[in-house]
Amino acid sequence: MSWTTNDIPDLSGKIAVVTGANGGLGLETSRALAAAGAHVVMAARNQDKAANARDDILAGLPDASLEIVELDLGSFESTTAAAATIVAAHPTVDIVVNNAGLMAMPERRTADGYEMQFGVNHLGHWIFTAGLLPSILAADAARVVTVSSTAHHMGRAVDPDNVNMEGEYSPWGAYGRAKLANLHFAIGLQREFERAGFAAQSLAAHPGLSNTDLQTHTVAEGGGGWMASASEWLASKTGMSADDGARSQLRAATDPNAKGGEFYGPRWVNNGAPIRKPIIRPGIDSAIEKLWLVSERETGVSIDVEAAAG
Repeated sequence: MSWTTNDIPDLSGKIAVVTGANGGLGLETSRALAAAGAHVVMAARNQDKAANARDDILAGLPDASLEIVELDLGSFESTTAAAATIVAAHPTVDIVVNNAGLMAMPERRTADGYEMQFGVNHLGHWIFTAGLLPSILAADAARVVTVSSTAHHMGRAVDPDNVNMEGEYSPWGAYGRAKLANLHFAIGLQREFERAGFAAQSLAAHPGLSNTDLQTHTVAEGGGGWMASASEWLASKTGMSADDGARSQLRAATDPNAKGGEFYGPRWVNNGAPIRKPIIRPGIDSAIEKLWLVSERETGVSIDVEAAAG
């Protein structure tokens, strides 16, 4: 039978953190986790949109337990502060969904000078997850789900000698690279958990083609060319709704049978019920090593599981 949000187990007493919770997949992920009883920390950059998203959830779920934390993944300072705020308030964190992201935008830099898509989609989540590790590892068996995309297939592993793709930038190439980094991060983090002997698990998911404001925003930004317009049209005509698109990351985050290192996505590539997907990427070990090297070097932050556990 197809997995639906009705299959989410009781999450009463659990703490869940969702990035980009102010709209689209993040909003629907937050709504489903709250409906199952979790206290949801809605981490988002735009505080007005986050407040509207919270009110939207409360309109249908008056007893939902929700909290908003400001998070700008394009700023190392903001990302570090957001993680510290959450850890101070929640000694344990049971679910983290690294959902926020940008797609196929014109060439830009983050507040710290990094190519925007890699900086927000990966480096920001690297720092954020590292900051949350003390609470993640203090939970009984936490899950970290990092959201990738089918676009990871067109991505190349990060080049340690050209992190910002200087002279090589293309909006879709940068997006594919960032989404491949998300997949590599999820797998690499699972290896770190296993190496240190912790019960926490790291998984990846992708939403397929979902009709959210991501496509509209990409078109408005003007960087994605005809592919952005085509994506927006296809999403509006054939894409899944945001709540259906969120099912892959929700299954990865909550299905008792899901395991660390697994990858979930729609059955029919970009559409359908969420199922476990194969990971077919030659050279993945080398790519993960490069990603770790670049991430630690550029952010100054290590994913040190044993140190975070105290």
